[in-house]
Order: sequence, then structure tokens, then C-alpha cells
Amino acid sequence: MDNTFEVRTDLAVEEKESFPGDGGEIAGVSLREWQRASSRIKMTEVKILDKKGEKAMGKPIGTYITLEADQLSLKDEDYHREVSQELSGQIIKLLKGKAFRKSDFHVLVVGLGNSSVTPDSLGPRVLNNLQVTRHLKVQYGDEFFKGKSMPVISGIIPGVMAQTGMESAEILKGIINETKPDLVIAIDALAARSVKRLGTTIQLTDTGIHPGSGVGNHRHSLTEESLGVPVMAIGVPTVVGAAAIVHDTVSAMIGTLKNSMETKGMGEFMGNLSSDEQYDLIRELLEPEFGPLYVTPPDIDETVKELSFTISEGIHLTFLGQEES
Repeated sequence: MDNTFEVRTDLAVEEKESFPGDGGEIAGVSLREWQRASSRIKMTEVKILDKKGEKAMGKPIGTYITLEADQLSLKDEDYHREVSQELSGQIIKLLKGKAFRKSDFHVLVVGLGNSSVTPDSLGPRVLNNLQVTRHLKVQYGDEFFKGKSMPVISGIIPGVMAQTGMESAEILKGIINETKPDLVIAIDALAARSVKRLGTTIQLTDTGIHPGSGVGNHRHSLTEESLGVPVMAIGVPTVVGAAAIVHDTVSAMIGTLKNSMETKGMGEFMGNLSSDEQYDLIRELLEPEFGPLYVTPPDIDETVKELSFTISEGIHLTFLGQEES
């Protein structure tokens, strides 16, 4: 089947939800969910343990942590601070006890995306808010960091291929070879399957960035295997595919048709179609009119602006032990 209207998601939690039951019975996948009562943040940890889980989920082996906070779309500094603190705590857990606050630990933060396209500008905006420290070491030497719990933090906005003529992976390989960081944190805008998760969900993973993911649909992976250093990825969904909206609309339409005596037969006919058959029908109706189409909320500019501060503050809390001033 042509995948023009494939329901695509970059979120492991949404892949988990596509399975029957609670998704906890998937071979090779472990699931843990909990809620922070004080901050109303729902946490989901999906661990893909082996090749079976990798095949079932369509995502690489690793840990995927999702923070769902429906108040993130609101301009509430106290709430965003709580999310930053939670994000920092989860980053620390994924670092698995590494001495990441020592002065000889170097973190390279990468802001992926196109700063000129609002839904794809999350990465660059986070970097604009980031407090970097590597220049202090270069300028003042190791003595400046002696006795301080201040790791070396550097950042880069590699742009997109249309702007630079180079893949992000090519640019980063050169930077990593020159500066030799201990860890790369890549920030990216993602695509979701559900409209309700736009701007309200943060995914953190230790698997890096893989081809076909993100709003920019990367063609080259940014992983430990490809770059030679551990890669952590932080992403927020800012767009949802038209196919997902159509699928949700069709499901609602089937229910409405079944509830009406005049259209009950049509509703039952649509309801008896398999998911693939429904997509065939949708494609036949829509494909002549639309190509690949993604939708973003009307207030996406303000949402991305707020989220960029939330994520950068989470990074500051992790490595510098302080909040943004």
C-alpha cells in the first residue's frame, strides 16, 4: 500500500497504544506507568529489550520516557518549572550514574530543525536559550573549572540540508571529531498520531535520532553507532499527520452513522472494513486532492517558545544544578 496516508508517529507511547490491551503484553517490550500527583504529570517508560520488541514497535532497542503534561500548553511558569525538574530527573536516570557534573565532562547539545519553520524550530530555540560554558574553558583554561561542579557545555544549530547543503550527521561528525564530547543531546520536533499530544508531551530516549523521524524526516542517523559517542534525544510533537486526523474523523463518523436509522447500513459497512481497507477508501477519496500533509496548532509559535525554555531549563538543572535566571 502507498504510505502517503500512513498514520505516522515518532512517540513510542503511541506505538504502544496501537496494540490491544494496555500494551504491556508485547513480546520484548516492558512498560511502566506512573503519575506525579503534585504536578499532574503522567510518566510512561517503554523499554524495547530485544529484536522482537524492536520489530513489533518499529523502533530501536532502548528506553523511551514520555512526560505527558496537559498544562504545558498554558503560560504557567510554576508548572513549566515542575516539568523542567521532572525532565532533569529523567535525564539523570538515563545517564546511569555517569560523573556528568565533573569539570572534565563535555556535553554537546544539538538543536535540530529549521528555525525559519515554526513547527520545526524547537531545537534551534532551545539552543538560543542554552547557557554554554565551553568557551570559558577555552579562554581561561582548566583552572577556571577547578573546584566547580560545572561540566563543559557546548551547542550547535546545524540547520537543514536546504540551508547548508550538508546533512546534520556530516556536520556533527566533524564537530565531534574536533571537540570530543562525552555525550550528545539532540533536540528535535516530532510528529504525533494524536492531536491532544501536540505541545503537551516530551519524549526522552537514549537511542538517538533515526532516519525518517522528526518533522524534518532525517535521512541519516544520529546515534552512538554513527557518531561514536552516546546520543540522547529530547523531542516534542508539534505536528500531526493528516492521515491521523482523517482516521479519527472516520472512526467518529462510523459511530454517528450507526446511531442513525437512516444511515445505519452505511455505518455498519464502514465499521466492517479493516483498517487497511479504510485507508484504501480514504486514499481513493483524498489522494487526487492532497499530497503528504501535516497540521499544527494555530498557537504553535507561543507553544514552541514556552517549551524551548522548559527544555533548556531542564538541561541546566541537570548539568549546572541551577535554573535559568
